[in-house]
Amino acid sequence: MNISSKKLIIFDLDGTLAPSKSSMSKEVADLIVQLLQTKQVAIISGGGFPQFQTQFITSLPHTSEFFTNLFLLPTSGTRMYIWRGDWVEQYSEQLSKIERERVILALNNALKIIGYISPQQTYGQLIEDRGSQITFSALGQQAPLEKKKAWDPTREKREKIVAILKEKIPEFDARIGGTTSVDITKRGVNKAYGIRKLEDILKLTPDDIIFVGDALFHGGNDYPARATGVDCISVTGPEDTAQHIREWLA
Repeated sequence: MNISSKKLIIFDLDGTLAPSKSSMSKEVADLIVQLLQTKQVAIISGGGFPQFQTQFITSLPHTSEFFTNLFLLPTSGTRMYIWRGDWVEQYSEQLSKIERERVILALNNALKIIGYISPQQTYGQLIEDRGSQITFSALGQQAPLEKKKAWDPTREKREKIVAILKEKIPEFDARIGGTTSVDITKRGVNKAYGIRKLEDILKLTPDDIIFVGDALFHGGNDYPARATGVDCISVTGPEDTAQHIREWLA
């Protein structure tokens, strides 16, 4: 792949730039800052903007002349933030109150069907209303990573939830996210939607873009990126991502 011809590099966050719900390492943050000096960079993740702040933004220098090259798209691309001396919301594809209630009802029904039992100890909300996205996290967003990895390592439980949701609420998109999560948005409003918004705003074509993610498998929350025609790179974790960036910078 000829990196010199690429103008925009898009990264997933959880499992790609940082461990689940954890901050980026200093090394990855330094590599992102170096990359911003020559490329435009976007982050698209299922997490909300507060999660972007704790996982990503706080790991970067407090001020940077290159932040104008950085674009943040939380909740699976249903929102976009750009730098104007501070992070300013560019768009937001909000779910209506009725839509959010419908999704949460269907999600609760799906959990009953698969026999999900809420754990005795949880780490934050199990169903989180993020305005433009509803997210189910089996143990809570802040659960220890090892516990998350043990809950659904084969994705079988979440694949069942997604299949039920696709049948019950076909007007919405449901996708596997993170290590224990299912993300639900308006139909067609996903990471592919975010990529196309970036193309439009930045006047780019698919040939100008690379997408990097750890969930590019069918049904994963990175999978919609494949439909856009951009080059996609599947990674196994932050260290794998860091190695790609090192090679590009070299």
